[in-house]
Amino acid sequence: MSLSDTRDRVVLLGRFLAPEADGGVERFAPSQAVSLRCRWAKPDTMSSIIRTAQPTDVPTLVQLVKDLAEYEKAPHEVRLTDELLHASLFGPQPALFAHVVEVDGMVVGMAIWFLNYSTWLGTHGIYLEDLYVQPEFRGRGLGKKLLQTLAELAVERGYERFQWWVLNWNQPAIDVYRAIGAAPMDEWTVFRLSDEALVTFAKA
Repeated sequence: MSLSDTRDRVVLLGRFLAPEADGGVERFAPSQAVSLRCRWAKPDTMSSIIRTAQPTDVPTLVQLVKDLAEYEKAPHEVRLTDELLHASLFGPQPALFAHVVEVDGMVVGMAIWFLNYSTWLGTHGIYLEDLYVQPEFRGRGLGKKLLQTLAELAVERGYERFQWWVLNWNQPAIDVYRAIGAAPMDEWTVFRLSDEALVTFAKA
């Protein structure tokens, strides 16, 4: 998880209708919609909102996760599907949560998160798994708005920590995080058991 830049990124999914010179419309595929939207929309007239994710947002969220993995140079590691994410977010007892940012009614960014717990503080906290906004909508503070939304939620619920990881080489993101008052946990090293190592140890 990381904020890929001091600005933000967005993905536009679904069909996009563009006006033609003769007054008709031309239908473009989702892969074309991003550049078209950015070409015609005026930045100073676009409005944004932050809201909790809905089931209909799942395909967009999955695509954003894949885009983030591409940025972090690990697209081959993504095994997430629409079905898996839907079950995690909207199953009988969901333990995963998500907020999205919309620009003019279209989802353009996300924050996927879950609760952790501090035995020292005796309270839950928020762990931010993924924060991502597509590059076509960077420079509007959308990533910061997502962070602020989760910070506000933590304060309202009495959580005392809000944390996340960032890649060591992602200096633009690190600069943003320091600017909002987040402190790096330099004295800690993250360990992980996964894949074959996890299975081998479990069976040892």
